[in-house]
Parts: sequence; structure tokens; C-alpha cells
Amino acid sequence: MKKAVLTLSVLALALSMAACSDKPSAPEQAVAETAIAQSMDNVLLAEFTGPYSGVPAFDKMSLADLKPALEKGMELNLAEIDKIANNPEPATFQNTIVEMERAGSELDRVFTYYGIWSSNNSTPEFRKIQQEMAPIISAFSSKIIQNKNLFERVQAVYRSEELKSLTSEEQRITWMRYNGFARNGATLNDEDKKRYADINQELASLHTQFSNNVLADEENYVLYLNQDQLTGLPQSFVNAAAGMADIRDNKGKYAITNTRSSMDPFLTYSEDRGLREKVWNTYYSRGDNGDEYDNNELVKKILTLRHERITLLGYDNYAQWRLEDRMAKTPERAMDLMEKVWPAAIARVKEEVADMQAIADAEGASITIEPWDYRFYAEKVRKDKYALDSDEVKQYLQLGKLREAMFFVAGELFNFEFTPVADGKVPVFNPEVKVWDVTDKTSGEHIGLWYLDPFARQGKRSGAWATTYRSYTTFDGKQTVLSSNNSNFVKGPEGEPTLISWDDAETYFHEFGHALHFLSATVAYPSSHSGVRDYTEFQSQLLERWLLTDEVINNYLVHYKTGEPIPQDLVTKIKNASTFNEGFKTTEYMASAIMDLLYHTTDPAKIEPDSFERDELGRLGMPKEIVMRHRTTQFGHIFSGEGYAAAYYGYMWAEVLTSDAAEAFAEAPGGFYDKEVADRLVKYLFSVRNAMDPEEAYRKFRGRDAKVEALMRDRGFPVTSSD
Repeated sequence: MKKAVLTLSVLALALSMAACSDKPSAPEQAVAETAIAQSMDNVLLAEFTGPYSGVPAFDKMSLADLKPALEKGMELNLAEIDKIANNPEPATFQNTIVEMERAGSELDRVFTYYGIWSSNNSTPEFRKIQQEMAPIISAFSSKIIQNKNLFERVQAVYRSEELKSLTSEEQRITWMRYNGFARNGATLNDEDKKRYADINQELASLHTQFSNNVLADEENYVLYLNQDQLTGLPQSFVNAAAGMADIRDNKGKYAITNTRSSMDPFLTYSEDRGLREKVWNTYYSRGDNGDEYDNNELVKKILTLRHERITLLGYDNYAQWRLEDRMAKTPERAMDLMEKVWPAAIARVKEEVADMQAIADAEGASITIEPWDYRFYAEKVRKDKYALDSDEVKQYLQLGKLREAMFFVAGELFNFEFTPVADGKVPVFNPEVKVWDVTDKTSGEHIGLWYLDPFARQGKRSGAWATTYRSYTTFDGKQTVLSSNNSNFVKGPEGEPTLISWDDAETYFHEFGHALHFLSATVAYPSSHSGVRDYTEFQSQLLERWLLTDEVINNYLVHYKTGEPIPQDLVTKIKNASTFNEGFKTTEYMASAIMDLLYHTTDPAKIEPDSFERDELGRLGMPKEIVMRHRTTQFGHIFSGEGYAAAYYGYMWAEVLTSDAAEAFAEAPGGFYDKEVADRLVKYLFSVRNAMDPEEAYRKFRGRDAKVEALMRDRGFPVTSSD
């Protein structure tokens, strides 16, 4: 699945409770002038300056400034919170909730830079600071969460008559504030509060260590190949592997890095079965090598501490607590969705394996399909069954042209226009990062900036993600958006375009969907940008559908050498194969989602990660030819932080919405570019962010709840119940 919007694990509670905004404290606050003066001494704390209402000073960021900036930012934020909590005036929405929305602007800016070091430009020096500061940041968060006076003031507003006179968005953020306190230990006695805070500090350190261990295994394991070991690999991949070896001072060799962007195509095309097995084992053993970077004990500690923490709050298990304010509401409802789809998924895998085995037998391979064979023989089946060659398709998938296609879609649906910003006008953290000015096509009004960091490099975390450096708000004056997309595409040879796979093209559109979600916001307050985890992937998953529209295919999928449009017969093959290998994709994802729920509904005392994973997958009937998309010891979504813990199912929950919403477009007179449906899409599903309850928002768009049958149809699975 595609990765979600970046969430810094050590900040999850701090940011949700302090609601760091994009504006400095109000002038009447006593700390304001002092804060501004101190901020200017450290570029990481300073207000954004320059064009477009100010932009991050990425060209001036220094790791030496990070720790003091974090310390000062937390100090300033706590002073603001203390002032709000001890205000002698009766609590009101303005003097309590709004002031909390306003607080923390300096710290918010620090974490913009922190996020770059954490995800885009990580170094051993940064990771040392990260490990040191994680428990300190957690303690800072606890000081806010456990501030009794602050909670009482929030509670007073939540229970006041004033609440009825507020806008729907203001009522919702007041509820979110109250709920955030109540669900995170604000009502505990002093002894339990201390233990709760101690647990959070321990978890912050463990989450960071887990993430860094996986990154270490990705950086430390590189397979260097000779010319005679490249049989079957596309020339574009060979060129990229040579480039990766060059930057690692192994000129003349070919580097297969321990990342998905390198592993996946290698397993798809390499004819050397022994090397495929080696690459597969190395990738799926990350965090599970019995060395200093092994994550098995960390998993046990994390699960134990999470369980202890929720028992303090009176819950039976972590998933029960986590899902209470999500769309699913309970782990049972989430698991029910998984169980509806799982049998069809593994049944499809059996069909896929049978097709692969038949080809292997016909070729006289004398093998039984193993996990490191799946992608390789799936590609052979694709060619045999659909006459579809993935590498042939790739010749029409140029990164630059796909970006133009995304801009076209954004223009048609959102009325956005993207104009390149000249190099040097806006600071960037790497020369490969490019920036675009986003405006309204009709009025020319500036909406925000879009940063793109597309290519893999050492120190950059794997996968793809989207984030913001500043979100849209109006409560304190209009703030425009600074959004970014980040990928790990393997850069093409010098002077040639970067070509990507169809799956990567879908991911590109997916992450751009997150960016459009940021850019289209019309909310007033920072808290309205906090996402509901099993809803937040919906908008991005939906945008993937526009890749297969005729308007995109006919105008932007052109051959990288000849410029000729992709042939219609090849397009037909792509569409005919749209559910090809769906058993593999659904099963590897669902295995991870189900295991996530099992980890967080089972007594941790009964869990040994390796055996628990093996035994539970065996009980589920997991096909032996497939492993979890994210094996336990590398499952960063749930163990590098808590954003997706007990919530990885959310991708499929969102996929139900996606499939159902896509049918709304398919049924419309104008298809996927129907203006009426597009207007409802923007109005109810994108622009409102979290200012409206997701279920209510979807009903306003569709006129009813989403139906799981749409998902089954989408994946080519049997529909067992009628609409």
C-alpha cells in the first residue's frame, strides 16, 4: 500500500494537544516580544521569511541548532500553555480553545526542519539527537496533557452553553480538544498520571530506536553485482544500479540496495534464482537478524507498554482504545471487514500460484514456487495471459510527463494551476527538490507551494509520503499552504528521463492526492487538519483512479524516445489486467493489517514476535508463497510510532470508500471529469479536512454510506451479497 502522510511518532500527542499553528502568539501575550527576539537567534525557531508569505529557510538549517531550538520551542510553548491554563477569567472558546490553536508556532517551525532531517536527510548525528530528545519531547507532551487547570478549562468550554452558538467547525475542534485530554490520561490520579507519562517517554525512545534499526539495515546491506549477474534486468534498472554503485564508491559494479524501490524490480526481472532468494531474504529480514539492530525485543516492549497504558484508562486492549474515535469504532468492526475480503484474496492467490507453477513446469524449471519467485513468475503470467510486458509499459511512464498529468487532473477537478518556481527563489534542502507555485486558474489567487523531492538517496527513508510545512488557516489571518511530496524513484541516467513502473505511477498519483487534500483546505483552525486514520487515505487512494482515464492516457503517456502516444492495444491490455495479481497485493497487505489488529488485541505476555507471526498467519491459512507486506520487525507503520498502530486496516477501510466513490464518477454523465460530482468531491471530501465528521461528509457526497460490494467488484472478487 501507499504510504500515508508523515507523522512524527514522538510528536503525535504533543502536536495534537498543543496544536502548533502557523502564526506567532497574539500581540497581547506577555511572552510574545521575548519569544520573537529569542527565535531570531536560531533560524529553526524564526518566522518563515521571503516570498509567498514566508518559506522555510532550508538553505540555512544546521544540525547544531536543532537541540537548542527544540528546548527553546518547548519552553516557549509551555509558557503559552501555562498562561492559558491559569487565566483568571472564566473559560471561553476565545480565551481557551483559540489560544491553544494559536500557541506553539515556534515549536511548529522547528519540527518542520526536524521532519526533513528525520525523513529526507537522516544522518547518524541526527539520529543521536533524535534518540536523546525523544523522551524529552514525550515529557513535554505529558506536561500539557496532564495540566489539570488546562483540562478543566477545556472541559468547561465543552460543557458550556456557549458551545451551541459556535460554528460546526468550532464545536468539532472543541470536542477534539476535550477528547484528546480525556483519552490520554487527564482524568487519572496523580500516581497513574506519572506512570502514564513515564510510559510515553519509554515508548518515544523505543519507537525511535525501532525506526533507526530498520534504517540501519537498509543502509548497511547492499548487494554489489558484476556484469554477468544482470541477466533479465531491464537496461533502465541496470543503469540506475550502476549509478547507485558509483555514489557508493563501487564504480563498475551494480548496487541492489535494501529498499523496496530496488528489491521489487530485481525480484520481478532477475533470472538468477539464487540472487532473487538472497535479495528477498535480505529485504524481509530487516530488523530480524539477531544483531544490534534486531527489533524483536523492542516489539515486545512496545506492546507491553501500550497495553499497560490503556489498562490505566480502563480499556481491555490497545485496539479498543485506538479505534474508539475512528470510523470503524471497534476492532471487531475492523476485523469484520478484513474477514469479508480475506477468503476471496487467498483463493485468488491459489489461482495465481497455479498459473505460475504451470509456466515454471512448462519451462522445465523443476521448482516449486517460493516467495522469491512470485514477482518473477507473475510477470511471466502477465505476458502469457494478457500479453502485457511491464517493461514495455514503463517506456511510456516518464516521471516528468506523469507530473504534468497530475497537474492536468488538479486543474480539471480543483481549478488549480501549477507554475514552476525558478531555482534559487525558494530555499530547498537538496538540489533535486523542485518547487511549484499553486494558484487558482480563474482568479490567479495564490493558494500555496508544492515541493517535490522525487529521488532515492542515502539517508532518506524508504517509501513515499506527503507532508506540509504550513497548513491553511484563517482564524488568525489567512495562511497559505506549503505542501510536499516525497518519493524514492531511482533516477534515470544522465540526460534521460526517469521511467517508473505502473505501480509506482499509481503511488505518485496517490501521494499527490494527499497534497491536493492539503492545498484544497478551506478550514479556519489548525486542529481541523488532524486526520481520522481510517479516512485519511481515502482521498489519496481515490486520486489514483485518474491515472487510467482516457484524458491522461492519451495525452501524457508517451514513449520516452519517440514521443509517440501509448498504443491503444497496450492500453486495452493494461485495463484488462487491472485486477491481475490482485490476490498477491491484497493478501500481503491484509496479512499485515490483520496481524496489526491481533498484536493489539492479544495479551502481550503471550506474544513472541517471530512465533506469533508464524502461528497466527498459519491459522489464517496464509499462502506459503507470500509474506506480510511489512513483517513484524520492520513494520514501521505500527512500531515506529502510534499513527497506524491498530489502524493499518484503515487503508482497506478507506478503499471501500474509494471504490464506492469511484463508482459515483463512473455513473456520472461526464465520467471522472463530471463537474457536478467533482464539485461535491472538493466541497465535502477534500476542502473540509477534519472539520466535518467523515461519515457525515461521505453521505453528503454520495447520498448514502459506502458499500463493501464496490470494493469486491473493484478487485475482481466474487460479490457474495447484493446491493
